[in-house]
Amino acid sequence: MFEVIKSGLETSVQDYPGRVGSLDKGFPISGPMDNWSFRLANILVGNLSEAAALECQFMGPTIKFLKDRIIAITGSNMNPKIDGVTAPMWENIYVKANQILEMEFAIIGARTYIAFSGGLQTDQWLNSRSTFHKAGVGGINGKAIKVGQKIELGDNKIIKHRKIKKDLIPIMTYNKEWEIEVVRGPNDDWIDDEGHKKFLNSKWKLQAKSDRTGYRLEGPQWTFTKKATEKGLEHGAEPSNIIDQGYPLGGINLAGQTPIILVNDGPSMGGFINPYTVSTAALWKLGQAKPGDFFNFKEISLEKSQDLRRYQDKLCSEFSIEKNSLNKKMLKSNQMNTIKKIKIRDFDEEKNEKKKKFKRKERNNFEKMKVHFY
Repeated sequence: MFEVIKSGLETSVQDYPGRVGSLDKGFPISGPMDNWSFRLANILVGNLSEAAALECQFMGPTIKFLKDRIIAITGSNMNPKIDGVTAPMWENIYVKANQILEMEFAIIGARTYIAFSGGLQTDQWLNSRSTFHKAGVGGINGKAIKVGQKIELGDNKIIKHRKIKKDLIPIMTYNKEWEIEVVRGPNDDWIDDEGHKKFLNSKWKLQAKSDRTGYRLEGPQWTFTKKATEKGLEHGAEPSNIIDQGYPLGGINLAGQTPIILVNDGPSMGGFINPYTVSTAALWKLGQAKPGDFFNFKEISLEKSQDLRRYQDKLCSEFSIEKNSLNKKMLKSNQMNTIKKIKIRDFDEEKNEKKKKFKRKERNNFEKMKVHFY
């Protein structure tokens, strides 16, 4: 259990992959915006990758531990400190009762994840603990964490020190520019060749009016095919209008001339076209982007997108855990000590020595023996 001293900015409970299977009820999947960092945090503390953890947005919380616990901090660097001492990221940390974890503003990236051994034990809603802020469901009463709350944790697990391999830590941009992989569709045939060129060869600025529902982008004007301009009235007046259709997660939803990337809390359907969809493996980059950052979109094939997703799933496993060379050295040292203690036994010599001892004992007993005559 821990107590919230400061709440941070919309720090919320999330789990992976979120509220799957509820789109027909009008509820998005929610879950972590950067699920790569999220899953690695859980693996570091010995949880299943789907266990509930905290997502900290732009500014982290301050929490006091009421019991000993193993934690891990991943994602954006919010300068975490434990009792005033800088805490390491991308590795697990043993925290004692009454110690305080405090976090500041995000330095690089936008979201930080705190995983706790045993996971957060909040109530589930539609089979998920993820917070969906706008509907007020999931998490803790459907809201971000608040000052004074005491949050229950599962059983603490005893686990050795673990660390993510340096070369497998997600790389965040330092120059405010992100390369975002996308695939065409489902409505790419509504955009003409010139429109596609503009989209793929322009910098798109992430507007401040963006949240977990959608990322609004600022960039050049789109141009359309006849399919978009010479259509039936049922499709709506604007070229980007279409009869209501289902939306994919990561769909780049074109509302008039404003592209909006539909992210974790986005709608499941609507009446705008989606010329491109962000690759699932690139969604973590969106989770770490800040307003004012720029996106450069790179078109890839569906097969390439699937390969990237499979590779990312592989990384979100024990594969990314660094092998502890210190433990190896200790193991070798123990093995050497064990070898040094081994004695080579000569059983024939031991047998002869036993015979000699028996004879000496027998002779001594005879010498001490007293004979009585009657």
